Amino acid sequence: MTAETIDPEQAMDAAFAGGACQLVDQAGRQRPLATRRWRGSVDDTDRTLLLDRCRGRTIDVGCGPGRLVADLAAVDVPALGIDVSPEAVRQARRRGALALRRDVFASVPGEGRWDCALLADGNIGIGGQPERLLGRVGRIVRPGGRVVVELEAVGTDIVRHRWRLRIGSRLTPAFDWAVVGMDAIDRLAQTTGFDVDDLATVGDRHVAVLRRVAQ
Repeated sequence: MTAETIDPEQAMDAAFAGGACQLVDQAGRQRPLATRRWRGSVDDTDRTLLLDRCRGRTIDVGCGPGRLVADLAAVDVPALGIDVSPEAVRQARRRGALALRRDVFASVPGEGRWDCALLADGNIGIGGQPERLLGRVGRIVRPGGRVVVELEAVGTDIVRHRWRLRIGSRLTPAFDWAVVGMDAIDRLAQTTGFDVDDLATVGDRHVAVLRRVAQ
């Protein structure tokens, strides 16, 4: 029996609303999507690894339900979250965050003037082409601006996937995603106009801070 199809945006809306959601790889293997953590509150690792490195006006790309952008706003850091999921944007706003429904590859408010961009929770993988995404983010931040990127562990390099999402009996069409490891970020930065300013690890989570090379 063929599974019903669902649009990826609708699937993410359902997941952010509390529905159980699985990532499905090309071999049919499944693993839970971490929406429960994203819908929760920030923890000490979020603050130490990510938020403490966001300085000045910050845009959170793929903000999800807004835990990070809301926490920045709570400590008076000017911050905007963008996400393609209407449900994510609604939840972010309910937390008191400024959030807009936007695709990072489309028009973004304040383009070229942001001090910092945040790519947390694996969002460096958006679109399956980290080179394209970082090149785009490099046009969103100002010259000398920073990008705080959450990464996978050393040994991962850049791995490209074709995923589907499962919500109940419904499956999305396949879409492109990628993961980037700590040992790939120097090469990726150099090819997209950034220098690596900082690398850090807390527990099993890893981050790089990139600085846009002024032209």
